[in-house]
Amino acid sequence: MPRIDSHQHFWKYDPVQHAWINDDMEIIQNDFMPEDLEPILNEYGFNGCVTVQVDQTEEENTMMLDHASKHDFIKGVVGWVDFKAENIEGRLAYFKQFEKLKGFRHILQGETDRAYMLNADFKRGISKLKQFGYTYDILVYTDQIGYANEFAAAFPDQPFVIDHIAKPKIKAGDIADWAKDMRAIAKNDNVLCKVSGMVTEADWKNWKPEDFTPYLDVVFEAFGTDRLMYGSDWPVCRVAATYGQMLNIVEAYVSKLSENEQAKFWGGNAIKFYGLKLN
Repeated sequence: MPRIDSHQHFWKYDPVQHAWINDDMEIIQNDFMPEDLEPILNEYGFNGCVTVQVDQTEEENTMMLDHASKHDFIKGVVGWVDFKAENIEGRLAYFKQFEKLKGFRHILQGETDRAYMLNADFKRGISKLKQFGYTYDILVYTDQIGYANEFAAAFPDQPFVIDHIAKPKIKAGDIADWAKDMRAIAKNDNVLCKVSGMVTEADWKNWKPEDFTPYLDVVFEAFGTDRLMYGSDWPVCRVAATYGQMLNIVEAYVSKLSENEQAKFWGGNAIKFYGLKLN
């Protein structure tokens, strides 16, 4: 049963570039490189990972692809391009030379325009992904799930995955509106969801494993085991939990699933979605 961590990051910490890492997140105001993650993945029996963009620059794509070329455990890269650019098709064609570049993401959660994904120029860029076989990671906060639903429905043949179960407000215990919106977006067969990033939406210092159960119940019911995948969100998860603590929450929850369902969740779905090669 291959195990893939479908969502993690690398960076050389820069206080200006990474201003979102505030002083409350001091534990991750450091460099995080492949050499730091590889022993952790080995310890917990993972065969590889998918590394995901943090900076909205093509230079970061180059850095991630360089890491991936030197470290076999990095099975896939989710990069960034300017989807509004007039030459978007040319940029997507350029990146096809890199076998491990599997898809793209934009930090929609940080946009002032909460419906940014519905911008006509952005959608024009997104419309080019399918012809190149690329995936798209949807990174939104709860107030944007409705827009994301409309966005995903506009491209029924484009594979999408929602990052971090759309960041519900676990610390506050808010669930009703998020649950309704997640059930709605899950009706799009082309949309998957990453069970990742949950601990950072909980009470960082005082969360309990059972805090996450109602949210896990919703996504497993809505998406089913064919459209869910595990991601650690390392090293961001470290502000609230160790890699092992984050993993334990999810392992305990999915232990009730059949062996086949667990195989899909821990690796099969990520391998299929991103087109990962394990050898």
